[in-house]
Amino acid sequence: MPYHGVMKPQDLPNPTVQLKIERRSNHPWIFQKMVEKPEPKPRPGTVVDIYDREGVFAGRGFYNGHSRIALRVLTADPDEAVDEAFFARKIDAAVRLRREVLKLDAVTDAYRVIHSEGDGLSGLVVDRFANTLVVEYFSAGMFKQRDLIKRCLLQHYPDAEIYAFAEDHVQKQESFDLAHPPAPTPTVIHEHGVQFHAAPGSKHKTGFFADQRDNRLFLSEFCAGKRVLDLCCNSGGFGIYAKTRGGADEVVGIDLDEEILGIAEQNARLNKVKVKFIQADIFAWLRDVAGNPQKKFDVVILDPAKMTRDREQVIPALKKYLDMNKLALGAVKAGGILLTCSCTGLVSEEQFLDMLRRAAFYANRTVQVIKVSGAGADHPWQAHVPESRYLKAAFCRVE
Repeated sequence: MPYHGVMKPQDLPNPTVQLKIERRSNHPWIFQKMVEKPEPKPRPGTVVDIYDREGVFAGRGFYNGHSRIALRVLTADPDEAVDEAFFARKIDAAVRLRREVLKLDAVTDAYRVIHSEGDGLSGLVVDRFANTLVVEYFSAGMFKQRDLIKRCLLQHYPDAEIYAFAEDHVQKQESFDLAHPPAPTPTVIHEHGVQFHAAPGSKHKTGFFADQRDNRLFLSEFCAGKRVLDLCCNSGGFGIYAKTRGGADEVVGIDLDEEILGIAEQNARLNKVKVKFIQADIFAWLRDVAGNPQKKFDVVILDPAKMTRDREQVIPALKKYLDMNKLALGAVKAGGILLTCSCTGLVSEEQFLDMLRRAAFYANRTVQVIKVSGAGADHPWQAHVPESRYLKAAFCRVE
């Protein structure tokens, strides 16, 4: 029904939600158990004003009574509206960081444009792959603003094809429905002079992970004339860098997924390099290598997929990391380099490095940590939201 009043709809006051607690944190997530049940209950993704137990204004953001994260705070300023201008400002700031501060366009056309809480937009991730922008929603609130978000993005990338999706488990948790759209045209991206196929909307989301860009470049510095083993190689990023940028003598990539190895083969051909890709379970394959000094490698990369999204499964995940790192250490020549990674956000850097210490003990190897890294600078994290810092990458010398 058209609105005929003097006041525009966006000028109507926001619904209010009260907390059961005093607001003593500036973390953008407020969980269901901390929130009084509002009457009437706003629809999932509604912008609300938040007041703490004492009636003090605590912020403005998205409410979702169906989600474990009931409130996602977008601003603590009572005078800042969450409207079109708000999203335009936030998206503009995110793009300017990548283009003007980090100057990423000079080295790549594949990077994260918006990193959720890291850019003050909780529940929204946007990745660029050449002329395709991949938009992923993690909250009903961001999904509700999808048309506005698209308009803002096209201001900065006017020729982009936008592909938007949300994982099924997110849609269920957040109570919204987004039909799976047709996948956009596969593309080729460029990164430090290396090329990769990217296929947004495929089983692997992209077939390419931009977050390891800086780690790929750093790792390549150790590879000249070396034998390199890329475990859980996915689409071949580290191994292909080792050849193209690093001048490795021999590169072997191992992955269990036949489909992703097909993409890895295409990436090697694209860069005119020879990499031997093997479909195998890394545990069985490494057990064969570990006992044979002739089969060991100068440089070993271990970059497995995320182990768990469930806080209750962190200990079993650490056990898997321990087992695979112990075997990977056995494949490194004395004096060689191991890069070991974890993209499981629920596993902290402290836990990951402690796991590495134990793996070295059980493998009877001495591990000298050269550098601990994470995702590239296009994945910023705010000091009060450490959850955004998910990737751990430890570069080690192994004796």
